[in-house]
Amino acid sequence: MRRHSCFVFLFCGIFLPRILGFPQTNTSIDCDSLLPNYEDEPQTSVPPYLIAVSFDKFEPGNEIQVSLEALKDVGFKEFNLQAREIGEDVPVGTFKITDPNTKGLECHNMTNAAVSNANSGVKQKITTTWIAPQDVRDLQFIATVVQDLEKFWVGIQSKTLTPTNSESVNGTGKSKRKVCFEHIC
Repeated sequence: MRRHSCFVFLFCGIFLPRILGFPQTNTSIDCDSLLPNYEDEPQTSVPPYLIAVSFDKFEPGNEIQVSLEALKDVGFKEFNLQAREIGEDVPVGTFKITDPNTKGLECHNMTNAAVSNANSGVKQKITTTWIAPQDVRDLQFIATVVQDLEKFWVGIQSKTLTPTNSESVNGTGKSKRKVCFEHIC
């Protein structure tokens, strides 16, 4: 009898929601196209989300804080965030996971090449750290954000980040230039 009860429990928990057509909440977002596995089309309106970065210039090894945040009280449940060179469709650099609502994803055999949601709870903001690789050109952070089962935006972009030479920026991404006040340095 116990074996029969376990089977019924598993059947009801796994197969019954699919049979009855309940929506699935485990979304997968493709690393290349950034499209979720939904049948719906992405929204074409201005997204109510923003990607903010701590620096707009970088050099290899710099750590840049990146935030994805809701502009209004709409929140979001799922996302995929990557750094890509302008005009390219392959992620560059790696992410250091610092927010408990995030997890790293493997794309193109690169560990932590993208960041995604660690749970499907509603979020207002996530923050992560991106580590710049060697030999990278101008880039942007790009994201797909899923508000709910019917609304998602693909291709949300940050401002453009530009690589710089090693003499003007230190390992934290902060400028090494001196600030002079009234011509006194």
